[in-house]
Amino acid sequence: MSEAISLRNAAFGYAGATRVEGLTLDVPSGSAVALIGPNGSGKSTLLRGILGLAERTAGTITVLGTTPERARPRVGSLPQADTRDATLPITVRQVVTMGLYRSRGALRPIGGGGRAAVASALARVGLDGFAGRRFGELSGGQQQRAILARALVADPALLLLDEPFNGLDRENRDVLLELVRELRAEGRTVLVSTHDLEIAKEACTHALLLASGHRPEQPGHPAAFGPLDEALTLDHVQHAFHDTTVELDHHTVTTTRETE
Repeated sequence: MSEAISLRNAAFGYAGATRVEGLTLDVPSGSAVALIGPNGSGKSTLLRGILGLAERTAGTITVLGTTPERARPRVGSLPQADTRDATLPITVRQVVTMGLYRSRGALRPIGGGGRAAVASALARVGLDGFAGRRFGELSGGQQQRAILARALVADPALLLLDEPFNGLDRENRDVLLELVRELRAEGRTVLVSTHDLEIAKEACTHALLLASGHRPEQPGHPAAFGPLDEALTLDHVQHAFHDTTVELDHHTVTTTRETE
């Protein structure tokens, strides 16, 4: 299979209201795609649409050769904001084990193979010494890495990461950046929503730029998609952010004035 995700004039939203539309593209298997765009452009909605959790209001989508719902056991995701109550008496090991429930069921014993998978996922994110710690005792960056381990534990073919680097210190950021590179090298497909161009340039092969509508009620739409050096250009970023004063530096998308 040459495409991990195939979209044809696809649109997604909630309760019949479209939030992002006009998506026609093929995400190559084994690629790492930086998903870039301003707030309101539909980045999170698109990721939820790939998971089958946002309503498809137009067009078609194929994920790993099937429907989003059927593909879901083979897709790992890290949401932008995890809603888990950090005060709950739950260990890091238990958090990661939850990633096995989708394919195995919550009541089925995980067995030796499951325990080994949990240990391996924790080691991949550098938390193998924290398995017995209470989740709420971890720093914000460590909690983010634990949630990523939860996404990795079921050996997914496709990873969807929604702003995983927000608020991380350099140590946690470097761990995740290296992990994205490793996942790509293993042949997994990764979509990572980010405002950080360092992440795109150092870890991704492709970029998808989404532009928000000119008015708040208008859905977002694609501004560019393709290999990184073709899609991530100044013209395309200016289009996505509706701002001719936008600048590209080595790290972030910046503007020289406030966008109205």
